[in-house]
Amino acid sequence: MSLASISSHSTRTPLSAVPDAAPATAPAVRAAVRAVPNGTEARGFVLYVGVDEADAAAAGTSLGALVQALKTLTTQLVPEAESYAAVALAPEGAGGRAIDVVRLALQEPAALAKHRNAHADEELDRAASGVVIDISRKRVVLDNHPAALTFKEFELLQYLVLREGKTVDRQEIIQALWSADTADEVPNERTIDVHVRRLRSKLGGYDEIVRTVRGVGYRFDRHADVTIRYASTPSPDLF
Repeated sequence: MSLASISSHSTRTPLSAVPDAAPATAPAVRAAVRAVPNGTEARGFVLYVGVDEADAAAAGTSLGALVQALKTLTTQLVPEAESYAAVALAPEGAGGRAIDVVRLALQEPAALAKHRNAHADEELDRAASGVVIDISRKRVVLDNHPAALTFKEFELLQYLVLREGKTVDRQEIIQALWSADTADEVPNERTIDVHVRRLRSKLGGYDEIVRTVRGVGYRFDRHADVTIRYASTPSPDLF
């Protein structure tokens, strides 16, 4: 994706234009402006517009004409205002929503962060071998294949992972994962052993990451072939 600029007198139509322009009415601008932090002042704004040439033509206009109309409106509302319009370009047939293409091409922070996270997910999923425990997306990937864990099985694994290296007794697991449950019957310690066996069976050749501490409970041990992807915010079950 790349950028180009468009002057206020442009009549070219094969453009994906993203103008700095005012909304239709001045009151709408005042309502939309958010308070700025102390020590700063608002000096303008950016309006991202996602529309391609075909959609503009179908509406009986062109991208160049749309840009010019928005720039003209800005001048009418605030004669002293200066405006600059940029063009977001993408390879033909790239797909995706036009507004997302525009935000990414113009390096809007939230769009860039989402794009980076998506690529990080792709790289993570392409791991040739090993275990990926993705707490942020509630899933486990084994040798690049998703493991078919149930919700409760993932909760159990997550609970142990978040207490890496600590032995957790069965009663603690019951209280943490079932005490607030109204739909499921609260299990006994033997039932916890069954849940752990089922979890291990789905971990395949990596079942040793969940260790049994005889007479006490269970512990998560990280190996070199285990990757943990944590959530961006603290897990509610970790204090």
